Amino acid sequence: MPTVAPLDLDGHCIAAVFLDGVPHFALADGTIHRLDHGHQWTQVHDGLLCASVEHSGKTLLTGGEDGKVCRSGGSTEVEVLHEAPRKWITSVAAGPQGVLAFGSGRTAFARLANGTIKPFEHPRSVEGLAFAPKGLRFGVARYNGVTLHFPGTEGKPVEMEWAGAHTGVTFSPNGDFLVTTMQENALHGWKLSDGRHMRMTGYPTKVKSFSWSNKGRWLASSGAPAAIVWPFQGKDGPMGKPPLELGTRGNTMVTAVAFHPSEEILAIGYADGMVLAVRVADQKEILLKREGKGPISTMNWDKDERRLAFGTETGDCGVIDIAG
Repeated sequence: MPTVAPLDLDGHCIAAVFLDGVPHFALADGTIHRLDHGHQWTQVHDGLLCASVEHSGKTLLTGGEDGKVCRSGGSTEVEVLHEAPRKWITSVAAGPQGVLAFGSGRTAFARLANGTIKPFEHPRSVEGLAFAPKGLRFGVARYNGVTLHFPGTEGKPVEMEWAGAHTGVTFSPNGDFLVTTMQENALHGWKLSDGRHMRMTGYPTKVKSFSWSNKGRWLASSGAPAAIVWPFQGKDGPMGKPPLELGTRGNTMVTAVAFHPSEEILAIGYADGMVLAVRVADQKEILLKREGKGPISTMNWDKDERRLAFGTETGDCGVIDIAG
């Protein structure tokens, strides 16, 4: 049976992650807590808005209301990578080879490995950021679409247009597809080779969490009373294909999803704090955590693939060991 090691904190958990095998919990008040031979914590920001784990899996990038972009590791030392007083850092993304991107207002910034910072202006506010899995390219979710930038070159950006407010962005693991969350209750996608559109609608609420399976065959999403899992096995992605609905529990909404690192098993977090694991192949369910004090807001697996860190909107955090 899975076991749960709880950590009761006070506030909205933005990111629950493992850094070098140590569970870390970044809260909206700007503190980062860790369970490393006891509970320790560090004040990193005066109000934290966004976070992203770097590719090494050893450090966490965060951005806050204080205009700082910071890198935190397993120790109490915090590296300030950028500081812009009176600016809110609303999105941050980790890229390859030490490159990162962050957004503030209408500007997206790329910070190259040598510390050089390149700004990219947009007509409307930068809402979400993500790096492509191949090559130094990142996408900026914005009003009416996504802009693709190539910070290592002087090449022109590529504009992917679709009417409406796009709030988050993700690339498929093979780099063939680009998908955004929207202000309306929908996802939108593009096939990057030819720009074809993919409309993924029918959600009762906004999609705030998504996760790709390890080989990119499936894209799971929150925003419904089940995890909505879209098929991306074919060359045209989910166009003309219905999604799977995993982990239905009456009218209890799914608020967070996280695919297992190597298996097609999905961790599903709910508005009442419960967490289930569901296998895609046969939809078999395993209870990982019973109801708690608030909606699950974030979940991430460790590299050993046996522990799941979770956080909630009310600070009800912890680590689930699926091996017991």
